[in-house]
Amino acid sequence: MTFFFFLPSILLSGFMFPFRGMPGWAQAIGEALPLTHFLRIVRGVLLKGNAVTDVLSETWPIVAFMTVVMLIGLRTFKSTLTQEPVSKLAARSDDFVDVLARPSL
Repeated sequence: MTFFFFLPSILLSGFMFPFRGMPGWAQAIGEALPLTHFLRIVRGVLLKGNAVTDVLSETWPIVAFMTVVMLIGLRTFKSTLTQEPVSKLAARSDDFVDVLARPSL
């Protein structure tokens, strides 16, 4: 599953190939990936000595991506968190203890 996210991220972010040399459709996809903006921040800080105020324009896409992914994850796994009440789990553990406490035949 991660293969389908990481490979396009690496190829379309400008990490391996120049971002401006890509076709328009590839640049549009690359702009939606957080790695593109992370690379711009890292290159700006390490190579150009940019301050925090210079890279703030590249942080909002990362925060937006993180927010969307977190909301999808919370919505997806909400059903697994509330699937079985704790009282049923406690009853199961009591049954397990009863089985262990029985004398063996």
